[in-house]
Amino acid sequence: MPRISSILDNDFYKFTMQFAVVKLFPKARARYQLINRGQHAYPPGFGDKLREKVHEMAQLRLTRHEKEFFANRCPYIDPVYFDFLQGYRYDPAEVTIRQNGESLDIHIEGYWYRTILWEVPIMSLICELYYQMTAQVRISDTEVVRIVRDKIIKYDALDITIADFGTRRRHSYEVHDLVIRTLQAHPSATFIGTSNVHFAMKYETRPIGTHAHEWFMFHAAKYGYKMANLLGLEHWSEVYRGDLGIALSDTYTTEVFFKQFDKKLTKLFDGVRHDSGDAIEFATKTIQHYKSKGIDPLSKTIIFSDGLDYDKVAHIVGFCRGKIGYSFGIGTDFTNDVGLPRMNIVLKMTEAFPDEGEWTPVIKLSDEPYKHTGEENEITLAKHVLNIH
Repeated sequence: MPRISSILDNDFYKFTMQFAVVKLFPKARARYQLINRGQHAYPPGFGDKLREKVHEMAQLRLTRHEKEFFANRCPYIDPVYFDFLQGYRYDPAEVTIRQNGESLDIHIEGYWYRTILWEVPIMSLICELYYQMTAQVRISDTEVVRIVRDKIIKYDALDITIADFGTRRRHSYEVHDLVIRTLQAHPSATFIGTSNVHFAMKYETRPIGTHAHEWFMFHAAKYGYKMANLLGLEHWSEVYRGDLGIALSDTYTTEVFFKQFDKKLTKLFDGVRHDSGDAIEFATKTIQHYKSKGIDPLSKTIIFSDGLDYDKVAHIVGFCRGKIGYSFGIGTDFTNDVGLPRMNIVLKMTEAFPDEGEWTPVIKLSDEPYKHTGEENEITLAKHVLNIH
């Protein structure tokens, strides 16, 4: 049966955000909820099995070897954080799992600095458990390795860099392990790292990531929609002082982001991440933004990470080459290309309670409307406040 065997089997940006939350918002609380975008039907007993796996996570703890690796790789994070993480334990009481027929409800609530680590491992457990309990048989290990090798050879020909971003919706730990092992063993400089800290340590590669949508969603709850991007980036730069300098752009649409991405922040951050909407339109807007601030776009980087496969990557490279820097984070096309339908689920923050205030609904206004999350009336309000038509 699937299980999470390391506390570092999680995305890097969860730990980097956790450090920032501990420093800046230690009293804040958060709520999260599962969103079943793919309308997957969960088999009988699924909720009970998942609950067992979540309870097992209470036994996880940071080992001395893991702590040394993490601290050595991330000198920009204070040593006190790694002591904190060594003492951190998952608390299953923060997670409520209910199954009603074929539907699954998951709610998470607690201090933000604690609950922030649940999302990624729970999603990966859901995916792996779903494939097992529905008796779906994947292709062989040999075939998985062949597919990964074929892909990385094609990416080599594009002369690009790529990273693995596939933890959340991977087929299984076993497949993820095969993928990273194959990529890391490949004799080229194309593969530069993984968002998964456990696999970064296991295969001696680079952990990659900065922050996620929830960072800006919380800032909207505390400071309002008009200040969310600006203060989110200001606070990030206060904590990391120029390190981890890729800014996520689409929490409240790219249009709004660039209005708030002032000259200081534009110069300070190394680049931006694209996670929704048309990639070429985004690249065009990004290039125009840098030029309007008197900055050479070739000195900056776009990290593309929205549902990528080879054809999408090749199209993006064809447009961006010679105009702006670029790199790619590839998720399920590596970790869940096993001959089975891929799952489409997300586990998103739904409410935040700043250190002073009250429970406040939070939303995401993606560049793709179907990726919007949150209450409809709150989405309407945010669009009005941000002048989004």
